[in-house]
Amino acid sequence: MKIKSTILGLTALLLAGMVQAQEGWNFPSDPAQEAKARELNAAYTDYMNSDQVIEATHPLHWLLTNVPELNESIYQNGIKIYDEASKITTDEAQKRVYQDSVILLFNKRGEIYDNEKNWIENKAYYGYQYYKGDKDMLEGPIADFEKAMELNGTINYQLTAAYFDLIYRNYAYHQAYTGEEILAIHDKINKMLDKAAAEGTDVSSQKSTLETLLVAMELIDCEFIENTLGPKLIADPTNEALADQIFKYSVQYKCFNTDAFLQALEIKHAKEPSFSTSQVIAMRYMQEDNAAKAEEMWSQALTLAENDTQKAEAQFELAKIYLKQGKKSAARTAAREAANLDSSRTSDIYSMIAGMYMNSFNDCKAGNSRVKDYSIYIAAYNAYQRAGDSSGMANARSRFPSKEELFTEGMQAGQTINTGCWIGETVTLATRD
Repeated sequence: MKIKSTILGLTALLLAGMVQAQEGWNFPSDPAQEAKARELNAAYTDYMNSDQVIEATHPLHWLLTNVPELNESIYQNGIKIYDEASKITTDEAQKRVYQDSVILLFNKRGEIYDNEKNWIENKAYYGYQYYKGDKDMLEGPIADFEKAMELNGTINYQLTAAYFDLIYRNYAYHQAYTGEEILAIHDKINKMLDKAAAEGTDVSSQKSTLETLLVAMELIDCEFIENTLGPKLIADPTNEALADQIFKYSVQYKCFNTDAFLQALEIKHAKEPSFSTSQVIAMRYMQEDNAAKAEEMWSQALTLAENDTQKAEAQFELAKIYLKQGKKSAARTAAREAANLDSSRTSDIYSMIAGMYMNSFNDCKAGNSRVKDYSIYIAAYNAYQRAGDSSGMANARSRFPSKEELFTEGMQAGQTINTGCWIGETVTLATRD
């Protein structure tokens, strides 16, 4: 009964009206009350310094009840005393009484001294420790963390994981937020951590915890990105923050085939064009069989390339697009340029050129000379040879003109001839037999 009356008395005190803050010590004017206040102030301090925190709560309670504006130190010390007492007691009910008293002392301190900005995040963390396992008590510490951010613009980077853990628990127990709200909170915390990292602080542990909790919420998948975030970006295409968010989550969850990802990527590219963004956009357009758009993006990638390897990739991809569009001569020119820029691509490029030649017979044959018509296979053979493709070489050679065909047309092996058509190569005649 004594314990219960103690906390009830303290609660009554803390629910009282705000008392005007005063500096320094404010002992009662009544001599008897002053003497008692001085005695109990010394008593609780002695107990505290002797690590007898439970004993310290008794004289401290009298001070908090009867002289609440005595000095801010009774709140500063009281918070430590009640917190330590909560760790010592084995009685779970009494533990909660001590914990609640800590929070009540923070509240009363704020009423009297109006300096909440200085300690609100400490109160939030105490609340996190005490109430994170109680689904009905989560809103208090969450509100305190948010008040700390409101007053100070941020919270200590070491407390960010605790705050997001409360958000996670509140969502798990009560579905207290929409997916977009959670992502906004997550993004806000990440910006705090990024700022701390820029100042030289190692925030890897906090970031890891944040991502683990976010994944555990099972909020984000490709469908969420496409159907929830995507329409918002369509409605507000100037929202760069949302575009960055969609891009980040699309990469993280490998959602590259959504329209939302493409739109976000295009917004990112418009702001900060680069070879890589041009490359990915172009590849997406190729997947959608939009050759015109893909050509536009690869052409842009070529201008943004930082080295010959990137230029070669852009030229080779342009060659494939030109070929698909039936622009064979342009395809060959781009392919050869790619090979000149990056010799490691020689085999693939000349196999491609050889295939173009092989598939051009029906388009190029004039029907006036079988030798000339079949000479394009010699050009194909030469390209396959440069590619190091023995199978392709054998296939092309099987279609060379025969000795009889050369003889009939008054030609002989070793003689040169121009293939004509778009191929336009001069080749040395050879026969298949």
